[in-house]
Amino acid sequence: MKAEVAEAIERHEAAGRRFEAAGVGSFAREEGEGDPVVSMHGVPVSSFVYRNLLPELANRGLRGVAFDLPGLGLAERPEDFDYSWSGLARWTGEAIDALGIERCHLVVHDIGGPIGFEWAVRNPQRVLSLTALDTWVDVADFHRPWPMHPFSIRGVGEVWLRMLPPAFRRVHYQVGIEDRAAVPSAEVDAHLALLKRGDGGRAFLKIMRGFELTEAKERFYVEGLAGRPFPAQIVWGKNDKMVGERHRPPLQRALGLERATLLPAKHFLQEDQAPAVADAVASLSG
Repeated sequence: MKAEVAEAIERHEAAGRRFEAAGVGSFAREEGEGDPVVSMHGVPVSSFVYRNLLPELANRGLRGVAFDLPGLGLAERPEDFDYSWSGLARWTGEAIDALGIERCHLVVHDIGGPIGFEWAVRNPQRVLSLTALDTWVDVADFHRPWPMHPFSIRGVGEVWLRMLPPAFRRVHYQVGIEDRAAVPSAEVDAHLALLKRGDGGRAFLKIMRGFELTEAKERFYVEGLAGRPFPAQIVWGKNDKMVGERHRPPLQRALGLERATLLPAKHFLQEDQAPAVADAVASLSG
């Protein structure tokens, strides 16, 4: 299995390129022509989670783009980096600039939601559309789901990280993938290998402890998104127990949406529902 995991990561790396933003080296994977679709990942994953979505976007006349946030995937893991949502949002803007993207459709997922929302609120003229996948805007009321909570506790997180190898695949399928046949086990294991790559997961722990769960941050997101000039939609895995159904209505209210597109999926819907997600993104690109 180790060889299959290594091969999956090698294929992923060969399909993209290295770049640097704000002095931090990272990795971007791009596919297709047309308007860019910047797809923001969350935790505990990386741009690898979009490997199935990018070709689907390309098939619909779009340019799918996914890059690794510092501390995750194939990105560097600077010790002195600001791994808060604000720090990652600032770096995201630098990354989008470094990749030569002037305006883009934006897809956000998990903590890629708050990070992407911040960039979008500060740069509304550069956003063509927003598609929110299983994320949240009610950050002041957010509680990390049970698989993620231990990482936020110093000492406990380090132990939990060491315990992951035998449990990661089972938990990932349990909470993340509805159609297990669509996602080979080696690709699930690749997420963990990319998470711990280079530093054993220390930067990931900093990210997990850098959540900005404040009322001020929530007001910033809600007020900024309410005044946005671009269209938005929510695409949701209806069987997602990680984020939970209770976070969808606040997101709908913040975006002024009466409905969301529900898919037969769990948390990582871009893995096993890539065609449906791509259809939704393309529906806002006309």
